[in-house]
Amino acid sequence: MTYRRVAIPALVGGLLLTALLWWAGASAQALHLPGTTDVLGGRAAAELERWLTPWSYDPPASVRFGIGVSGGIGDPAGADGTRYLSLYTTALQIRFAAVFAFFVPVAMLLIRRLPPVHGRMPATLLAVWAWGLVAGTLAVTVSAPWLIASQGRGSYRFLPQLAGVISSGRQVLVVAALVAAVSTVLIARISVKGAGPLPQEAVPARAARLSATAGTVVIALSLVVLSYQPVAAALQRVSPGVGLLAEPGDLLRQWLLLGAWSGPAGAPIGDWLLYRAADVLLLAVVWWALRRLPVLLTRTSVPAMAAGAVCATVLGLLASQVLRVATDGTGLRWGLESLFSTIGGGVPAALTCGLVAGVVAAVTLRVAMDRAERVDALGPDQGSTGP
Repeated sequence: MTYRRVAIPALVGGLLLTALLWWAGASAQALHLPGTTDVLGGRAAAELERWLTPWSYDPPASVRFGIGVSGGIGDPAGADGTRYLSLYTTALQIRFAAVFAFFVPVAMLLIRRLPPVHGRMPATLLAVWAWGLVAGTLAVTVSAPWLIASQGRGSYRFLPQLAGVISSGRQVLVVAALVAAVSTVLIARISVKGAGPLPQEAVPARAARLSATAGTVVIALSLVVLSYQPVAAALQRVSPGVGLLAEPGDLLRQWLLLGAWSGPAGAPIGDWLLYRAADVLLLAVVWWALRRLPVLLTRTSVPAMAAGAVCATVLGLLASQVLRVATDGTGLRWGLESLFSTIGGGVPAALTCGLVAGVVAAVTLRVAMDRAERVDALGPDQGSTGP
């Protein structure tokens, strides 16, 4: 499948994702209309505003009125507030442009290597959906310095502020990315018709299982080892420098840790095991996706495996978050806004660990397939060392 055929679906999906996020941000002003609080409730309206604000061109009061950190470096109290408004507008422009720029190339790769035909359509849809979340998170990341500077606090605890900005706006991304993924895959399904027979590699089952296990071990390293509370606390306390590079603990945890867990100290062992079931589900989703990925791909290249592993990790995170909410009853006690407030987190760590897991899985798969080919070439008699 040529890039010419996959370009239109990816471009449409990128434009739709960008437009949906812009529309969601523009809708934040509607929450201030008279009667909105009476209809939605004060708690729900405040929660929705918090979700939509990262995508809104309407600046917060600290930027609009030039209210900064008094007495600090970069204090805008006596400065021209127009400069800070301009920085905020620039941050949002970079954010929306980056969503499109990050989404389109990888969506093209996914559609080309995982075309939505011959039973692959659900896999393609899930992969493009997951990448939409990653693209939005990366867009928030690259635009964060301008957003922080617009608050007049760019020199104060920059890395912790950066970590806080990166973790915002993810709830809107989950819904917008799903809508964009559906549109992308439907258009790709039309584009792929008439493309001719699609190539598919013959992957031995043993090599696929070994590859999936190697990739899952990388994810488990973050989920089980690094996410253990004593280790996570050590990461939190890391502070190798001063100035802008001081206090990187929050940022390190966000990009390296897929969860957080401790022993069942004081809690019933049954409740502890039930809570850990979400982590088991994440690893199961990742293993199954990496096991099926070489069979579904038209060519098992390293970029395709890496992108697929990232998407598998994001999907595993979403599944584990839904299971955790269902088991602890948070959504039933506090309503839907509390339910969705926990959805979509951990995407930066999923990107980091997923990339490493995908590369490890691809290398392991290639080594296992080469070894299987050598054994087949030798034959059963020559390859045997026994009597």
